[in-house]
Amino acid sequence: MNILFIEDDPMNRRVVKDMLDVAGATMAEASWAEEGLEKIDAENFDVVLVDLRMPGTDGFETIRRIRARGDDKGELPIIVVTADTAIDLRERCLALGADDVLFKPVAMDALFDSIGRVLASRSGGMLG
Repeated sequence: MNILFIEDDPMNRRVVKDMLDVAGATMAEASWAEEGLEKIDAENFDVVLVDLRMPGTDGFETIRRIRARGDDKGELPIIVVTADTAIDLRERCLALGADDVLFKPVAMDALFDSIGRVLASRSGGMLG
């Protein structure tokens, strides 16, 4: 399993990478949206994790741009990972095309459950 995490905070990336390592998944990292979008162009990923609050292009616009692609990569499963606790945040993310929303700090079981649910709903696949 190959996962891309678009997140500006290196500590958050490290924590999630350590969790994914336990499951045998590989994780590519992008420090900002443009870098993440370039990696999506260049590589194949099973899931994209994206933070909402980043300098420059935010996570909302990143989701829009992924979904606007005219190829299979526009259908990549997207899980938002955010510290934002706005009341309507989950609904806004899902309306943009995100598949799920996780709130920081992310627990390992919540991360694995989310990835498993998203993959199962799309293709019958599971993490592990």
